Amino acid sequence: MRGFRAFCIIMSTLVFVLVPAAHAQVQGLTLDRTVAIALERNLQVSQAQNNVESAQSGVLAAYGNYLPTLSASGSWNRYQQDRPGTTPYYIGGVLIPGTTGFSVNNNFQTGVNLNYTVFDGFAREGSLSRASSNAVSAEHQAARTKQAIVFQVESAYLNVLRDEQLVKVSEENLRRDERQLERITESNRVGALSIADVYRQQSTVAADELALINAENNYNKAKTDLLALIGLDVSVEYAIGDSSISIEISAAEMDSTVARYSNFRSLSERALNSRPDFLAAREQFNGADAGVGVARSGYFPRLNASASYGISNTELSRISDNKSLGWGLSIYWNIFDGFNTNQTLQSAIVQKKNAEVALLQAERDINADVKKAVLDLEAARKQYEVSQKGLISATEDRKIAEERYNLGAGTLLDLLTANAGLVQAQADKVNAVYNYIIAKRNLEYVLGERAY
Repeated sequence: MRGFRAFCIIMSTLVFVLVPAAHAQVQGLTLDRTVAIALERNLQVSQAQNNVESAQSGVLAAYGNYLPTLSASGSWNRYQQDRPGTTPYYIGGVLIPGTTGFSVNNNFQTGVNLNYTVFDGFAREGSLSRASSNAVSAEHQAARTKQAIVFQVESAYLNVLRDEQLVKVSEENLRRDERQLERITESNRVGALSIADVYRQQSTVAADELALINAENNYNKAKTDLLALIGLDVSVEYAIGDSSISIEISAAEMDSTVARYSNFRSLSERALNSRPDFLAAREQFNGADAGVGVARSGYFPRLNASASYGISNTELSRISDNKSLGWGLSIYWNIFDGFNTNQTLQSAIVQKKNAEVALLQAERDINADVKKAVLDLEAARKQYEVSQKGLISATEDRKIAEERYNLGAGTLLDLLTANAGLVQAQADKVNAVYNYIIAKRNLEYVLGERAY
């Protein structure tokens, strides 16, 4: 008895310790926090930012073309000569010793060279303009990448909330049919209803349980997709919810939204002025235009200025004894290079034309995106209004069918049909709500006015 009491105390302690710890692992994810995590961990965003840094380094290199280049050099050379020696000999009675035939000479020298491009056919100006356009284009592309990721995350997040509401619809339907099964079973027990009604209702409850299982599975898979999208561990449990997202949309809110997005021309101009991908395409065209100038610079002469200073000697300790200083100008003009410059120029012109075509195509795509987004939002608004009316009608229809069945004036089939209509109307209402919210955010994404 004493051992059993001790076991109970230990188990109670474990329950009080482990249960709060399990609850502590469940972390809440609001929409804003989910978006922030996605922007921090998404690999596409990281790659886009790396492209921005690479493009910015190109701008720095383009500025460097306006600066002189400075180089330093140093060398040490050793010359060793081995030849036959000479024998000693006398001159006027004086002995002249012979040579050994072996000699060594060292040469030490060092210096600096300074070069500056005075004129290069405006290639520096074109290179700087092209590099600047490429850098700005990369920044716009990175901004559009963030917008795309945010919209994907928002859509996935709203789909999780949608599936959660559909689970609640299935749970409510199951509870309602279970209560109805209890009433039918009791009525059958007292002989008021046939056993066929009991079997039919039991089949309905089984179908409701299956629908609930499928709804819960869809909900769990939607959560998994969301966590994988934002880079979180799918094995950790997270609570998905945001109180700022309402499942009821007021008529005033829809009217204001319609008024805000009613002028297509205005929306198109806003999109063209704000969409980072269109601005990136424009910068790519500017960069291609600057590339034409760079290619054309091959037809111009190039003028360089240079200066050098050096010291040298055969002995390292006396290397500063010999000094040299030089400066000058040089001009180079490639008069004919086998049409290579012409080929480079024609290629640059084609790239400019392609960039212009891409810019025009981007404008057309944006206009189509805006138009479709406006149509989707209008359709979603109408779907929501219809779903509200349908839910009211389905609720009353089921209520009447239940009352008629309980009074014996209606059949169970009528009640089941009305109940199925109510479930469908509830699901339609849930889908209409989130379709409207997603359509609205899609229009915001298409306009490209949200910055992150």
